[in-house]
Amino acid sequence: MKKILTVLAIALCMTNAQAQMLGKNQVNSRADSLRGTLTPLRTCYDINYYHLDVKIDIDQKSVAGSNEFVFTATQDFNKLQFDLFDNLKVEKVVYQGSDLKFSREYNAVFVTFPKTIKKGSKDKFTVFYSGNPRVAKNAPWDGGFIFKKDSAGNPFVSVACQGLGASVWWPNKDHQSDEVDSMLISISVPNTLQEVSNGRLRSTVEKPGGYKQYNWFVSNPINNYDVSFYIGKYAHWTDSFDGENGKLSIDYWALQVDSAKARPHWDADVKPMLKCFEYWFGPYPWYKDGYKLVQAPHLGMEHQSAVAYGNQFKKGYLGRDLSGTGHGLKWDFITVHESGHEWFGNNITSKDIADMWVHEGFTNYSETLFTECTDSKKSADEYVIGIRRGISNDIPIIGPYGVNKEGSGDMYPKGANLIHNIRQLINNDEKFRQILRGLNKIFYHKTVTTAEIENYIAKQSGLKLDKVFDQYLRYTKIPVLEYKIDKGILSYRWLTDVKGFDMPVRVTLKNGTYSLIKPTNDWKTIKVDTSITADNFKNDPAFYIDIKKG
Repeated sequence: MKKILTVLAIALCMTNAQAQMLGKNQVNSRADSLRGTLTPLRTCYDINYYHLDVKIDIDQKSVAGSNEFVFTATQDFNKLQFDLFDNLKVEKVVYQGSDLKFSREYNAVFVTFPKTIKKGSKDKFTVFYSGNPRVAKNAPWDGGFIFKKDSAGNPFVSVACQGLGASVWWPNKDHQSDEVDSMLISISVPNTLQEVSNGRLRSTVEKPGGYKQYNWFVSNPINNYDVSFYIGKYAHWTDSFDGENGKLSIDYWALQVDSAKARPHWDADVKPMLKCFEYWFGPYPWYKDGYKLVQAPHLGMEHQSAVAYGNQFKKGYLGRDLSGTGHGLKWDFITVHESGHEWFGNNITSKDIADMWVHEGFTNYSETLFTECTDSKKSADEYVIGIRRGISNDIPIIGPYGVNKEGSGDMYPKGANLIHNIRQLINNDEKFRQILRGLNKIFYHKTVTTAEIENYIAKQSGLKLDKVFDQYLRYTKIPVLEYKIDKGILSYRWLTDVKGFDMPVRVTLKNGTYSLIKPTNDWKTIKVDTSITADNFKNDPAFYIDIKKG
């Protein structure tokens, strides 16, 4: 029983370590389709620029203000959809000085224009709104606004909304496929506090009633759920990193009450991490906006150029090693994992949240690569193998499309181990590194589908990987290598959901070494050393598979 409880505790830790997951047993509804489907009312316009201008009343837990939508028409239209949770009130929608007619269905808002907006034209409208946004029940997994106090009793406020959607607190075209090209974020807060958002601070403006407005400009494309704010009594200091694209600014924002312990803790990981990730993934994607690490009132999130940190300045994941190997206690999980998302998740963003494994599988593998950079390849192998204990193999990693639903939380450790499998098949670390860098170059600041990622890796590696991706991403079970050994002859085959599965794998054909074999779903045979028996035969643990004695 103690062992079972330990396994359950590990699984719970792995679940809590991941970004927000929607309920796996939810029935897809009309509201889900409105949120997740790209209808003509959403594809008719391409977002170019937002100006979000809001005041946050901490005492009332409310928000009030506006968001300007600047867009290019992709076709002729006179009606479009934007998104805002229905507990927030749309005060008015203004176009060319006049109020537009609008209607609401669940969290979707439909706006009718007085004339046809012609394809190729650039235009804009502004949404004014107010209300009390949803308060997070358990941020960041069950998200919304977070209202806390620091240890000195000062307000400590932020938001986390991945999966749930940015429209939980501000009006936007809430679909990952359309990232705004640039954005001005203007947040007004009590003037006794500081406010931090994405991008670079352009100005502060004193406002009536004891408020101050902070104006942050994001120069690069950004996905909606990354747009964030942090409010508190902060200490701020700067540094820089000599990176591949020049000098990268580093800004640290820790609560004043925690700044003394924050400085040495963050110094230990941030520059080595940036060096490692630039080596493996290519240049940091947001030199124009800089790198910020900001203490948050929740565990953490990959908010672009303003990474949310709440790991209590501990090594590992809140002081625990999710791999069970000891390697995960040598660095801060949240600093490394959430920063890894700057490349996978923020630079390369999935068009549909169903493909979120592209964010999480590669970012989870960034932990393995950081272990390799700072320790050894052996330690990295042990780490990625160790995180398998958090895999449930409950449902497929890829979720249903068009309804804003994710797949299994296995997208983290199972996704990382799929990537590790592919690394073994490539069997050339420099080639593997160039593929990772190539992904971040070819899909730089772009939204993608799983198919695009699969095809790129297959083409660049020269390997036939379609059935490998299918088995690990689209089915629950992992491949099972069935085998028999009789009189020095090994018989072997794959047991898989995918027909024609033919992934090579390394096994023991003689003691002390692994050799590559090429199983299929049909039985094959090969000679083995007389020292190899059905009981001591094994596969190279770098491959995430099961074996079964036939």
